[in-house]
Amino acid sequence: MVIQELVDKWIAIADKDLLTAELLLKSDVVVTETICYHCQQSVEKYLKAYLVKHQIEFSKTHNIMTLINICTSQDVSFKKTLEHADILTDYAVEIRYPDDWYEPTMDEANEAYSIALEVKKFVLSMLSSNK
Repeated sequence: MVIQELVDKWIAIADKDLLTAELLLKSDVVVTETICYHCQQSVEKYLKAYLVKHQIEFSKTHNIMTLINICTSQDVSFKKTLEHADILTDYAVEIRYPDDWYEPTMDEANEAYSIALEVKKFVLSMLSSNK
């Protein structure tokens, strides 16, 4: 598979996660932990798209800061701009299982969505500028 095709697939899947979060935020029954999970997933995939584009290897991880740090090896603006997105990391696994289950508030769900939109915009701009 050509690198750009793989990047496009990462972005398409990230876009679907973000769309899922958006639709859930607008639904009559709001499930905040699912919204936050999909926001985390979208951010993870946007960052991985950037890494794939630049042929930078990464391990299988859900840790947003780990991915940001790897992206920073290519462009230091990632850490400066997106460091706060790490708060989404806990939504990857911890909130999905009963032993560590936590129900985010509506404010937290809205914040997660806002951060995911910000990461999308930033990463897509970095990809289009070939940085």
